[in-house]
Amino acid sequence: MRAVRRFTVRAGLPEPLADLGMLATNLRWTWHPPTQDLFAAVDQDIWERVGGDPLHLLAQVPADRLERLAGDDAFLDHVRAVSDDLRRYLDEPRWYQHRATELNGTRLPGAIAYFSMEFGVTEALPNYSGGLGVLAGDHLKAASDLGVPLIGVGLLYRSGYFRQSLSLDGWQVEHYPVIDPNGLPLQPLAEPSGAPILVHVAMPGGRVLRARIWKAQVGRVPLLLLDSDIEENSDDLRGVTDRLYGGDQDHRIRQEILAGVGGVRAVRTFCELTGTPQPEVFHTNEGHAGFLGLERLRELVSGQGLDFDQALSAVRAGTVFTTHTPVPAGIDRFPVDLVQHYFGDETLLPGIDLRRILALGAEENAGMFNMAHMGLRLAQRANGVSQLHGAVSRSMFGGLWPGFDTDEVPISSVTNGVHGPTWAAREITAVHDRSDTDSDSDRPQVNDVDLWRIRCGLRERLVGEVRRRVRAAWLQRGASALELNWTDSVFDPDVLTVGFARRVPTYKRLTLMLRDPERLRALLLHADRPVQLVVAGKSHPADDGGKALIQQIVRFADDPEMRHRIVFLPDYDMSMARYLYWGCDVWLNNPMRPLEACGTSGMKAALNGGLNLSIRDGWWDEFYDGSNGWAIPTADGVNDPVRRDDLEAAALYELLGSQVAPLYYDRDQAGVPSRWMAMVRHTLLSLGPQVQASRMVREYVEAHYAPAATAGALAQSDNFRVARDLAEYRRRLSGAWPHIRVTDCEVGLEDGQTPVIGDRVHVHVSVDLAGLDPSDVEVQAVVGRVGDTDSLSDVVTASMRPVADGRYSTELALPHAGALGVTARVLPKHGLLATPAELGKVVLA
Repeated sequence: MRAVRRFTVRAGLPEPLADLGMLATNLRWTWHPPTQDLFAAVDQDIWERVGGDPLHLLAQVPADRLERLAGDDAFLDHVRAVSDDLRRYLDEPRWYQHRATELNGTRLPGAIAYFSMEFGVTEALPNYSGGLGVLAGDHLKAASDLGVPLIGVGLLYRSGYFRQSLSLDGWQVEHYPVIDPNGLPLQPLAEPSGAPILVHVAMPGGRVLRARIWKAQVGRVPLLLLDSDIEENSDDLRGVTDRLYGGDQDHRIRQEILAGVGGVRAVRTFCELTGTPQPEVFHTNEGHAGFLGLERLRELVSGQGLDFDQALSAVRAGTVFTTHTPVPAGIDRFPVDLVQHYFGDETLLPGIDLRRILALGAEENAGMFNMAHMGLRLAQRANGVSQLHGAVSRSMFGGLWPGFDTDEVPISSVTNGVHGPTWAAREITAVHDRSDTDSDSDRPQVNDVDLWRIRCGLRERLVGEVRRRVRAAWLQRGASALELNWTDSVFDPDVLTVGFARRVPTYKRLTLMLRDPERLRALLLHADRPVQLVVAGKSHPADDGGKALIQQIVRFADDPEMRHRIVFLPDYDMSMARYLYWGCDVWLNNPMRPLEACGTSGMKAALNGGLNLSIRDGWWDEFYDGSNGWAIPTADGVNDPVRRDDLEAAALYELLGSQVAPLYYDRDQAGVPSRWMAMVRHTLLSLGPQVQASRMVREYVEAHYAPAATAGALAQSDNFRVARDLAEYRRRLSGAWPHIRVTDCEVGLEDGQTPVIGDRVHVHVSVDLAGLDPSDVEVQAVVGRVGDTDSLSDVVTASMRPVADGRYSTELALPHAGALGVTARVLPKHGLLATPAELGKVVLA
């Protein structure tokens, strides 16, 4: 029989145990071991059976067990201690509150809205697909720990992302479990009367998309998730939030309209209902939710009487945009006629001209609307997610700022981090907790023997999980339990264990390890220095090429001679990931450089003493120091991808066979690989602080949120006077800019005398400002190395001062020896501009 309707009944708790409900619904338990231990004490067997999910635990614990616990004074003391600790955590001032007293002239916002299409907070809330979502979840957790007043905003997917299994021939099979929000750690946002609060978003044809708002509490941070699966919607609109990254482009743009436009409306409603300060800063995590900027424009045009340009000045000032995309193919783009279909009649955004919307998303292809371009044009501050990715992004999007050198493009970088309390094994955390902070040495106060014992214990735990999952996967593929005795000997707790787990787009090169199957076989089966390899990852359901890569790995791993040394584990998620990060000795990453934006999985391994073996891409490019792992050489300059893969695979095999494995198996008299452990210690010490999400969030606060809040408050002050002034300035600038000329540029060099590096020279230029006031612009002298084509590099700039009508002058030191060149340029200048390049306007001599 099949159910015709699903619903969830939550457990009723005896009054003395009421705080268990509070502890179960605040997701701080996901990174707080004492809370996890409390729930495990309710019933250890059920706790393990439900995968450590408190709500499912409480739903399955027999009522008589709860009644006995309600009369157990020791257990009640335990509940009281943990719940009191949570209340202190929620109420006490933290880093952000103390930081507010240290700032001079910079405003810390009272609230920041953080929009993301997915949030990976816990497997108990399956609302994520991969790295972007887990990064967003770690961002919320670190913000909570630091006291940063973040409000998360996204969508609630009724089928989440797909669950992965394998067919008998190794092909990925997807299935979508139905998720009941009432069984998740969520609460519906409701009126004081109890009536559910709905967000309304206009759709073409006079229809309305309605969405319910669910709230997850992530420590101190509320996470608002919009859900379209309600009876008030027609069937096609109910399905808007059915699947993450599912459906065609029409389905996708509806999701992104709901996330952006509906998300802003949800935040406004939540803040009004709860008394939470309205956000002063809006952070767009990737372009998916970029329509939020259009809704904020509508608010100011409709509610404050601003025109579009005035509203744009105010919106940009308070917006931060983060790109995670290192390749144009990864950007969300919609046909222009699809955007016209949803925005053309102004019912969705009254007062906002469609032509202005299309201009925000314009790209070289006039028929496409580019969400990343819109995100950049709507944000005054933008960043990539590692130093290398910042450089890639400046090159990739440089066309939006014509006339500027790539390094002047206003896209900075904040390198991603991971939430240590979520991803570090308890045993490793205990090592750091025992560190002697008063000692002259920063090394963890544990000897090599004990640290090696911890690492071996984590590897043994991983081996047990691998065996369990391999057996379960084969049963799901159709094998008989009678033929699976071999799974009891899969992997060896004493063998060097390498992990590779991530999404499966082409650039991550899942099968690079199979480039030379015989060399890989020799490494895995080496008589004295064997290697075992655990692989996991999901391919997008529409990506048959990615599925074929998975199938190649699975078929290799199915070989009876190899299956004890290499496995592919299906259904990679956060619960599996922890075992991999804890237990792998080496974390492998071999993307096509520089196409990995950051790649945080290796950070999580490093937190646990795992050593990275990686192409120098993403975060590893800046954090690799020669002693915390290995850098796989890249075949720079080789344009043939087949040849490049051959060369880099050979380098990978060589590193594994000649350096990594020999170091691991080189043991001292106590059986400890002392040189290996020196690298482990160095990794824990040097990388531990750098890869933390707390470091990342502090950087966002100081370099992005505080300046954005300051600029936003300035733009809105005195009835938006500064925003109006900037809009008027931009109009004057646009009229005059095509007519500005730098008519001559002279360098004061003495005849017959060759200057030396460091000499100071005078530069004079004449400028026709086409009616602009000198205070409207900055005139700069530019000096740098000059090549055969007269192009400048390694430039140094100096502001020039007006000395007469149309004449400017400055003195600068010659920065280089050799052939130098000089020029001058004119840039916009206004107090609300974050950088001179912001408006994309420059006049060159």
